[in-house]
Amino acid sequence: MSAAINPSEKVKIAVTSSIVRKDVALSDELKNSELHPVLKKIYANRGVTELKQINYNLKNLLDFSLLKGIDVAAEIVAQAITENKYIVIVGDFDVDGATSCAVMLRSLKAFGLENVDYLVPNRFDYGYGLSPQIVDVAAQLNPHKKPDLIVTVDNGISSIEGVDRANALGIQVVVTDHHLAADTLPNAAAIVNPNQPGCQFPTKMIAGVGVAFYLMLAVRANLRAKNWFDEKSNRVEPNMANYLDLVALGTVADVVPLDDNNRILVEAGLQRIRANKTCAGINALLTIAGKSIEVCSSQDFGFIIGPRLNAAGRLDDMSVGIECLLSDDYELAFKYASTLNKMNAQRRQIENEMLEQALVLLNQQTKQLDDVEKIPDALALYDEQWHQGVVGLLASRIKEKYHRPVIAFADAGNGELKGSGRSITGLHIRDVLDAISKKQEGLIEKFGGHAMAAGLTIKHNNFTLFQQAFNKQVTAVLRPEDLNNVNETDGSVSEKYMTIETAKLFKYASPWGQLFSEPVFDDVFKILNWRIVGQKHLKLELAKQEGGECYSAIAFNKTDENLPVGDDNIRIVFRLDVNEFRGKRSLQLIVQHIEAV
Repeated sequence: MSAAINPSEKVKIAVTSSIVRKDVALSDELKNSELHPVLKKIYANRGVTELKQINYNLKNLLDFSLLKGIDVAAEIVAQAITENKYIVIVGDFDVDGATSCAVMLRSLKAFGLENVDYLVPNRFDYGYGLSPQIVDVAAQLNPHKKPDLIVTVDNGISSIEGVDRANALGIQVVVTDHHLAADTLPNAAAIVNPNQPGCQFPTKMIAGVGVAFYLMLAVRANLRAKNWFDEKSNRVEPNMANYLDLVALGTVADVVPLDDNNRILVEAGLQRIRANKTCAGINALLTIAGKSIEVCSSQDFGFIIGPRLNAAGRLDDMSVGIECLLSDDYELAFKYASTLNKMNAQRRQIENEMLEQALVLLNQQTKQLDDVEKIPDALALYDEQWHQGVVGLLASRIKEKYHRPVIAFADAGNGELKGSGRSITGLHIRDVLDAISKKQEGLIEKFGGHAMAAGLTIKHNNFTLFQQAFNKQVTAVLRPEDLNNVNETDGSVSEKYMTIETAKLFKYASPWGQLFSEPVFDDVFKILNWRIVGQKHLKLELAKQEGGECYSAIAFNKTDENLPVGDDNIRIVFRLDVNEFRGKRSLQLIVQHIEAV
């Protein structure tokens, strides 16, 4: 397969984009508050009507007792601790899984448990979750003793066969997960998952690390009631806030919606990091990326720390990432961080090569359509050279480029393909897979996931059949307007607020993330100058027409091909940022979208 598209052979693929200014009316409480006038508008546009929604005090955190099954799970774990039983934590190979594992291991050891290990399935050998094979590995992890209890983190809700295998071996299983449940639940001793049937927990958006943290809160309360913590035994009750840096990292990196409860968790974790109270691993990962912990933001979780940790699970073994997060020795943590940094550079190279190959493949497929300006409503792509650990990132990049739900597949051996999917607003991708599996029984071997991301396994010889079924099902449930790429903004921002001070205010006003997006604006500017930097980024000097003030701007992964022809005036979607270069700080506009006026 060719590594690049010949420009003369490119097929024009029409992706409709539009800019929509949100303008939600202010509630009386917001209107009468002392908040910055633009911040009032930003919060209103994100559904904030009461100030308590942006009061991130931990006392406002939802109570753990609202989770179904948590009392039973806490009793089982607490009993294992008091009887010094052997527990094995089975995690997942992404950041949510790694942080969940670290939170639970750190908590259990702080509670006084000595016999505890962890195990993360290698995605290339075992795949996802508590499979029967992983149970067998866990049973032999310690040559002297099999586990008394397995606790899953960020997985387990679909591990019916794995839990059955553990039960057959006499090993109890407690499942902690946040993924959507199937029609049948595993026969575990206890299940803690806000998305299981009958759970009344007010939010269903919590990440796996949040569920693990809640269980540890419940276990601590159970041990406290048992008078486990006392001076005579030299057991000190731990402050669970010590682990909120890990909870915050996993929550943002897993791209779960930042609802009120998740924002409390994330903000508390960020405050610990900025106060230099974070674990050595997070400190080392920020340092190696050239970031200061004092100015850490939720964006750093998603774009700096998360990719480096994820690289371990994508290319090799997530235990490198977990060991980094578990280390209390900064020098050792930095060595792990260095390894992760190298893995991430390798991951980027693989991802870029795969993206070029995918664009060639997409180009070839689109050429075969009757109308070359149309692209299928859903994209299922496969190439035998693609790396199994990077197809999720590839799907995300293709989705961002063409605004279509995408599933990218890689060869998994044994005649199977493993796919990773990313969706667009308005389409619940796991529900799509569920519908396909019921309409065409046997087409999908197994699947799981969320509204916006999912994973699945199919037979190699069923790829074309699945490709057709996927597109057909998406077409059936999506509205045509859902395929338009809508750029929602907070409108224009007055020049008097386009300052470094305002940029800093907005950056730290709240933890920003999924469904509680960072403030973004749109306006018309005149291009004074432009150049390409780093081969693929567009550096711009812009001026607002009415004021004439000059602003420095950068559009990542865009070039002069994205500029309208024959017009120096452009409308851009942008956010305010502070650029630091050679010790100097200046306002910079981060451009997300460019279109003709």
